[in-house]
Amino acid sequence: MTSRSGAGTVFVAGLLAAGLLVVGAAPAAAQSSWLTGYVLTVPLFSGSTALSDSNASNFNRFRLSTEQALGPLFFEAAYEHAVTFQQNATPLTLGLGGLVDIQSGGEWLDLQGTIWRHDQEHMLWRHRFDRLNVAWAPTEAMELSVGRQAISWGTTQIFTPADPFPAFSPTDPFQVFRAGVDAARLRIYPSALSEIDVVFRPSRTDVGEEVTALARGFATWKNWGLSAWGGTLYGDPAGAVGASGGIGPWAVNFEAVVRDYHGTVVGRASIGTFRLFQVAERDLTVVAEYQRDGRGADGPGELLAVLQSREFRRGEYQVFGRDEVAVTAAYQIHPLWSVTGTAIWNLNDRSALVFPGFSYSVSNEASLAAGVFTGAGASDFVPGRPLPSIYGLAGVTGYLSLTWYF
Repeated sequence: MTSRSGAGTVFVAGLLAAGLLVVGAAPAAAQSSWLTGYVLTVPLFSGSTALSDSNASNFNRFRLSTEQALGPLFFEAAYEHAVTFQQNATPLTLGLGGLVDIQSGGEWLDLQGTIWRHDQEHMLWRHRFDRLNVAWAPTEAMELSVGRQAISWGTTQIFTPADPFPAFSPTDPFQVFRAGVDAARLRIYPSALSEIDVVFRPSRTDVGEEVTALARGFATWKNWGLSAWGGTLYGDPAGAVGASGGIGPWAVNFEAVVRDYHGTVVGRASIGTFRLFQVAERDLTVVAEYQRDGRGADGPGELLAVLQSREFRRGEYQVFGRDEVAVTAAYQIHPLWSVTGTAIWNLNDRSALVFPGFSYSVSNEASLAAGVFTGAGASDFVPGRPLPSIYGLAGVTGYLSLTWYF
């Protein structure tokens, strides 16, 4: 059962979102180029599942960012608020963990927090400095940066098992700003087509305080980009390789990582392909990837162990299965309209998540989007199997979003 007060709170969310747009619109014309902004409001409607009742919610995100340079010194800052209203306080829904949220991944610096939590999370208001760093580039061949910054070493586009830093969830339709991490980073450019990247990152998670220290090399050969990194990842010895290039009209991406988990060496890898087609003189893009994860669940009986693991508590999992396939397609039906569709299939428990959607360009600064997430697979609980499947518990969720940049 849901309360009227919860439903009323969700209604207030819509008024708040509209207020943000109205208030923000007034100074937009007067904003200087040194300060940019981002506003996102997302009404969500979820059907009931075996884990939760039906729910109506609204997620709002407001972000201001700036980048400044003074000779060889560079400063970057991004500050954001996220306000969530919901009819019910809902538990974890498998497969939709990254739908809308402020990304985070074990920050060392205390640059975020909760401003207001009301009535069993019917309202949750949080804020965070997602970027706050200083960089020094004495020459064009070297740059040293310290503070909260975005770092990405992934090669594939959907699953990125060899990226040692918090990545987007494949189910997140708002992959705009990658989460910043607290780190010291040294980048050296031996040539225009090569790079050496060294990162030292302390972190605090539910597991405790840990240190990641890695070095990565990147170079190009013919039409291929090749990379490799190694060092200690959360205290575990680890190493990875990646490759990205083209074979005829197809783009091909590959990455793999091996890691020593306290004496047990485990591998994770992903391979994918991408191609652009012309259909009725419009662009159709198709991406397909397969991931093999030696730490993933080999079936429903192993799901609970994955959700209780140290890696899950650190936020390392994008998906939970041992073998997963994802296919996504996007078609431009009009210069202002695009339709998209993504399907993720767990080959071990035969469950799947499908989410079609569309986007419309309202203006150069604003866009409207909508979509539906539908899970398929086992959803009945039976003795000896605490969780029946990954995506079968996802239920049906629909969303409408308005995004505005200023």
